[in-house]
Parts: sequence; structure tokens; C-alpha cells
Amino acid sequence: MPFLSFIRRNTAQTLAIYWVIARITVPIAVITELLSRMGAVKAVAPAFAPVMNLVGLPPELGLAWLTGMLVGIWGAVPLVFTLVPVSSLSVADVTVFSALILFAHGLPIEQKIIQKAGPGMIATTVLRVAGGLLYAFMLHHVLSATGWLSAPVAPVWLPMSATPDWAGYIGGLAETMAWMLVILVTLSWALEILKATGLMELMMKALSPVLRLAGISGEAGHLTAIGLFLGISYGAGLLIREAQSGAVLPRQIFLSCVFMGFAHSVIEDTIVVMSLGANLHGVLTGRLVFAVAACAAIAALLRRLPDKPFFAQMFRLGTMEAERR
Repeated sequence: MPFLSFIRRNTAQTLAIYWVIARITVPIAVITELLSRMGAVKAVAPAFAPVMNLVGLPPELGLAWLTGMLVGIWGAVPLVFTLVPVSSLSVADVTVFSALILFAHGLPIEQKIIQKAGPGMIATTVLRVAGGLLYAFMLHHVLSATGWLSAPVAPVWLPMSATPDWAGYIGGLAETMAWMLVILVTLSWALEILKATGLMELMMKALSPVLRLAGISGEAGHLTAIGLFLGISYGAGLLIREAQSGAVLPRQIFLSCVFMGFAHSVIEDTIVVMSLGANLHGVLTGRLVFAVAACAAIAALLRRLPDKPFFAQMFRLGTMEAERR
């Protein structure tokens, strides 16, 4: 039964991903709650105040932002309403915070994959973090000036909130992890349906003209579209193969990886943050417009950059040669 075999394989892969997430998320969530009850989070929060003030967010959310950058979106999500009560956050706050973690999350893993395709880890990491901060800063000021999304946030899914006793907290954490599994399995199958029906391929083709505006064309454009919809592991993973074969030029590989850093896995990640109450246009439409505009500007700069500094600071040919061996 090929179909049953496929179901088992897909489910096993999803459970393996969930197990990795759970092993990271549960200890971090419990430690964070413990530190919060001891007053440590409140004491550490001022260290994040300058950055959080820049984007109009409570300083306590700096810890969730840092966790997201190091662990991933699923590491940050359960902390949001533990660190800051849901009643004190607006739709704008959740949208701006979501923008931050959508740009830069799971950096140790994702940036290592990108590095294997050739782009320098420092250059692309700085661009992802700086791009996220710039977009969040712009979004915050637009929302503040217009009053748009100023209503209290109303999450579809409340990952966790502070509870008066440990029994209640552990119960809430268990419920969060159960819903996390449901969401992961649902998204996994939704993506498989899109691929099986050919809708994913159509979406990728429709995106080609937009990517050309960002300076990305040819095979690099197709692989960037894969990363946009399915994630860096797929898009940059395929770029590693193309980099080894020499089929895609280094500057195109660099631009592709920068674009994927700004916008990738847009279906899954967008649904997750929208379930927290984030606005679709803030976390998807605006982010895509920013990614295209920013990459177009970077492409213009790269065209003026001589080969020597490009290969010394931003792209390592040695990485590609090592991968070939």
C-alpha cells in the first residue's frame, strides 16, 4: 500500500520534528516560568529595553525574541503570554513582535544550512536580524501613526498564560504542547495536499515575476520560491546542490539566501503567528513587499561590489569546493 506507507512516513517525520521541538520548548518554558516567578525576568528585562522600545514593545518580550532567534518560532510562541499578560497587548503589539521572529528565528540551524550554500554566515545573519528590526520599526511607526490594529489582541489559540499555581501551569503547558502537535500535523498534511494537487507549483511559477524585481532570476528564482513556501531547509538545501554544480552564480545564490532569510515558510509560520492574533497584512503582505524591495536594493549594491570584497566577506568559494569533495 504505497499510500499507507506514505502516510506513515509523513506522520513519522512530523512526530520526529515535534519531538525535537518539545525537547527544547518544554524545559525552556518551565525555566522561564520559574525565573519569572522568582523575579529574574523582570530584572533582566531592562537589558532588552532599548531594542524593544525601538519597536514599541514591552521589554519583557525581549526574552521571547532572543529565544526565537536561538531556538525557533515554536520556542518563542509559548513564552509570549507568560512574559506579558494577553490583556495588556494589542493586535499591533503581537503583529510587530511576530514580524521580529518571522525574520530571524532558529538562526544557529538555518544559518548553518545557508552557509553550506556559500553565503557567509555573519553577513546573512546580520542582514536577517537587521532586516527584521528595520521592518518591525517601520511597521510600529505606521501602526502608531494611523492607530490601525490598536484593538486588544484576541488570540485564536492561547499558548500559555501565567497561572497562580504550578499545577495549573503544567496543565496549560501540556495543553499547549498537544495543540502544537495538532497544528504541526495539520500544516504538514496541508502542504502535502498543495504539492499533490499541483497548487504549490503554480504558486511558485506565479512568484517568478516578483522575484525578478528582487534581482533573482533563473534557477535561483525557482529555488527561492521553494524556500519561500516550504522553508530554508528545502530552498537552501537545494541551493547547496546547485552551488556544487556551478549552475547558479554566487551572487544569485547570495541574493536567494538573503530573500529566504527575510521570507520563508510563509504558509506555516504565518498561520502560527496569526493564531496568536497577528494581522495577516502585517506579517505577510508587508513582509513580502519589504523582502522584494530590500533584496532589490541589495542586488543593486552587489552589482557595484567588486569580486574581491564580495568573496572575502560575503561569499566563501571554499565552502562550495569543500562540499564538492
